[in-house]
Amino acid sequence: QVQLVESGGGSVETGGSLRLSCVASGYTSYSMAWFRQAPGKEREGVAAIGSDGSTGYSDSVKGRFTISQDNTKNVLYLQMNSLKPEDTAMYYCVAVGPRMTAIQALSVMPTAIPIGNWGQGTRVTVSS
Repeated sequence: QVQLVESGGGSVETGGSLRLSCVASGYTSYSMAWFRQAPGKEREGVAAIGSDGSTGYSDSVKGRFTISQDNTKNVLYLQMNSLKPEDTAMYYCVAVGPRMTAIQALSVMPTAIPIGNWGQGTRVTVSS
């Protein structure tokens, strides 16, 4: 059984913070990531953590977002600080693939990831 259940989205003002959580089960030695998609824009990877413990971020969020995981609880987190209006999007928890580094995970095309490896998405809205 595989499961990805997200929570933590919401509406904040510019400069605010949110923490997204994803309860994941059924995955072993997988690289996990957070992708986002804004209306009219391509889905993009913003943060990933490799099966080796490495982390990686897109240039647009580096220094503001932090990805982490608690393996004992099977929970993936995305701490988002200093939020900007351009961060407004649907955010998805993703099990990218096995035995990948964070950089490798961010390089995977979203269409190559099985639909069952995606969470339902949680909406983040940042107002100016």
